[in-house]
Amino acid sequence: MDNVFNSALDSLNKAGKLAGIDPNVMDLLSRPKRIIDFSIPLKMDDGSFRLFEAYRVHYNDALGPTRDGTRFVPNLHIDEVKALALFMTIKHAVSDVPAGGGKGGIKVDPSKLSDWELERLTRGFIRGLKPKGPKIDIPGADIGTDYRTQSWMLDEYEQITGEHNPPAINDKPNIMGGTVGSAEATGLGIFYVTQEACKDNNIDLKEEEVVIQGFGQVGATIARYLYDLGAKIIAVSDISGGFYNKKGLDIPEMQKHVEKNQKLEGYKKAESISNEELLELECGLLIPAAVQNVINKDNAGNINAKMIIEAANGPITPDAENILKENGIKVIPDVVANAGGAIVCHYERIQGITDDYWDLEKVEKRLNKQILNAYVNARDTAEEFDTTTRLGAWIVALRKVAQAVKMRGWV
Repeated sequence: MDNVFNSALDSLNKAGKLAGIDPNVMDLLSRPKRIIDFSIPLKMDDGSFRLFEAYRVHYNDALGPTRDGTRFVPNLHIDEVKALALFMTIKHAVSDVPAGGGKGGIKVDPSKLSDWELERLTRGFIRGLKPKGPKIDIPGADIGTDYRTQSWMLDEYEQITGEHNPPAINDKPNIMGGTVGSAEATGLGIFYVTQEACKDNNIDLKEEEVVIQGFGQVGATIARYLYDLGAKIIAVSDISGGFYNKKGLDIPEMQKHVEKNQKLEGYKKAESISNEELLELECGLLIPAAVQNVINKDNAGNINAKMIIEAANGPITPDAENILKENGIKVIPDVVANAGGAIVCHYERIQGITDDYWDLEKVEKRLNKQILNAYVNARDTAEEFDTTTRLGAWIVALRKVAQAVKMRGWV
């Protein structure tokens, strides 16, 4: 089962059955509320013409307006966007964020565009969405998008509406009404959850070896927090391949290398290995922080970690998770572990609406409390139902969504 939307539905159906969720609610949640599928015409710098596919999925808004990520990747597929929007629905609910799940993106390789082409395409995305503001749907950043794209999105929205409205777009720079700590929020949240999960499972972070697949914004951030804590990170990777040193990697030095060269390729102080080999290294903690389905039925039996922290969305297929469970490998699921970005986007919206902007200490303190509360509720619910932490998290979320759906009279 390598289709990520089917994987999401697998978790949905298993959790719904365990918790006895009303079948009518389950039927409602089996598909998105709304799918926006459109094309963006773009005249290239050389005068040629191209047409780009774009999507936005509003999965469910029973708990509040749909929110979050916009992904610019060359292999984007509607099933991926649907899955990510469902993950966001669950992630918001389990984290007590009053929002529904949304996701979107453009099928494009942004590295193949000039800055001016990327800006025109990004603005075209907002025009094609015909956004209705922060009470309806709030696009955020994801793979391939960043402070620049989010600034262009907000400016285009404000040009269309003729009013300043910072909470209409998430993941903006501070000068545009963003929040401090947003760039590090997902990685920091994973760090908080990792510490707590290690305590629960009698794992000493300073004694165990850590492997991280993915060294982008999220992977590099969690690597740095763990390195500063004193953990020994023996392998990391990015699209150019994996890098391994049994004695431990110098993460700050690797970050400087990436800052200079845009990728890890060419780093000399570690042994080169493939991403596939990296996943199967013996370690205490394995943190997949790249893309979905990297641990599947073909390699799950070779995973040699005590615990996996899902920093990416959907990195483990259902078939693989069954194998991991049989082998006694604990999994801390994405909908809890990487919810830090979604939680801090909620803070960004609050600040934008109230014009009251917080300092970093307040953001991090609130994030720590909120994400650990989500983890504890998922863990305790898993124990209550004698199931995995993943299904515990989904049960927590589904109970809230089901209650809201019924109170609204939808079923």
